Amino acid sequence: MLTSKQRAKLRGMANTMDAIIRIGKEGITERVLRQIDEALTARELIKITLEKNCDKNPKEAIAYICEKLNAEPVQVIGRKIVIYRMSEENPRIQI
Repeated sequence: MLTSKQRAKLRGMANTMDAIIRIGKEGITERVLRQIDEALTARELIKITLEKNCDKNPKEAIAYICEKLNAEPVQVIGRKIVIYRMSEENPRIQI
């Protein structure tokens, strides 16, 4: 569980990031979860965009993804969500 100061630091780091994953009309499939899992393993902090034709709202999506991948929700702004999961092998982000 992240504290508010840790979450604020991660939000600041994510501010300059581009979204690397886009979720469209097919929604959150196993393939998308696998991509998010790989991205979290490589980067620890990622930004995801939910396209307008995605049937899930952003708060539902971030809760579902974080539950499935054992990650922490950082931020939801509009249709963009930010997720963090500390790497067990090689942690890069010090919070």
